[in-house]
Amino acid sequence: MKKLILMRHGKSSWKDEHLTDFERPLKKRGQHDVILMAKLLKQEKLIPGLILSSPAMRCRETVLLANEVFGLPEEAIVWDDNLYMADEEDYLAALKTLPKDEKIVLICGHNPTMESLMQSMTGTIDVMSTAGVAYIKLDLEAWGDIDEEVDGRLKALWRPKEINE
Repeated sequence: MKKLILMRHGKSSWKDEHLTDFERPLKKRGQHDVILMAKLLKQEKLIPGLILSSPAMRCRETVLLANEVFGLPEEAIVWDDNLYMADEEDYLAALKTLPKDEKIVLICGHNPTMESLMQSMTGTIDVMSTAGVAYIKLDLEAWGDIDEEVDGRLKALWRPKEINE
């Protein structure tokens, strides 16, 4: 049994119009929400052993802020260029490469792919807000077995606005 945490990056800033989409940072609210959600995951004993992430600035900041709460070593974070502007197949391909012994993995990325991935894995159609987190249990022995037919159960879907501080 594997545990997958899908986390959409925090709310990003559009303040600097000269930045490319890839370079956009988090807003203050985005930073706050990411820390809130990381604390929730820690409280729920869902600290990942490994984090996969898009290298876009807003994802990078999301992961680094969350990891201030998790305390993982630097090598537990994998920046995957294929996860920026990616589709479900790209995310599944990245998950397939993970070590068999990783029990809890967090993947940080972008919509609409995060919602699409949650839907295809669990059958649940719902909104993943910025900094939203979906906790999915997967009936897998090894990450290498993951494919588009994976049978997952959505155990929780948390949104920052619904969390009491």
